[in-house]
Amino acid sequence: MSNAEHKQMVEKITRGLEIAEREMLEEKAKNNEDVIVCGDDNVIRHIPAKNFL
Repeated sequence: MSNAEHKQMVEKITRGLEIAEREMLEEKAKNNEDVIVCGDDNVIRHIPAKNFL
């Protein structure tokens, strides 16, 4: 696999992950659900998904 092919594959995977994350957030927001995140301070937080959109 050439460098150009590798770069193209990485870009496609990254874009696919971005789309999947967006769809997940939209679905959670529609259902008034939270997203659970852990910050740099290692504190786990429950944040409404609509805050991410």
